[in-house]
Amino acid sequence: MLSEKVRLPPFQALVDEHWRDVARLARALAGPVDGDDVAQRAWEKAFAAYPKLTSARNLRSWLLTITARCATDLHRSRKPQTSLDDAPPIAVDGPDAAEWPDPDLWQAVKDLPERQRVAVTLKYVGDLDHHGVAAALDTTPAASRRLVSDALATLRTKLGVDHE
Repeated sequence: MLSEKVRLPPFQALVDEHWRDVARLARALAGPVDGDDVAQRAWEKAFAAYPKLTSARNLRSWLLTITARCATDLHRSRKPQTSLDDAPPIAVDGPDAAEWPDPDLWQAVKDLPERQRVAVTLKYVGDLDHHGVAAALDTTPAASRRLVSDALATLRTKLGVDHE
């Protein structure tokens, strides 16, 4: 049986509807300096893949998954390739977390392990459910719940917040 062609809205309609979500998530995951570049890269990848989509369901989640992966690619590209003992310190341009609103929270988020940081950001900044977070991180919804839960527990401990 031949499959029916998927009816997708024009790409510009997708941009108009979701650009704020993509920009907000990119800035949350990559920081205010690199966030715009991550968002732009996500839109490029989405535009290239858009004609090949086989479903028009949950396009927002699809876009946010692409954005999260672009941010992860950026972070991975900056990881040192040599032993830290042998490498000189790396200076990264951009505002310090102290310049962001609620600097203690953002510093604590920045200090989380990468997968926890991405999971909690997708959940609370990207407003994805655990299925969306799991899709973005290529894991299960149960693992997504665990990553978010562990991240929140760490943040509560670091910030001295009671979790009752």
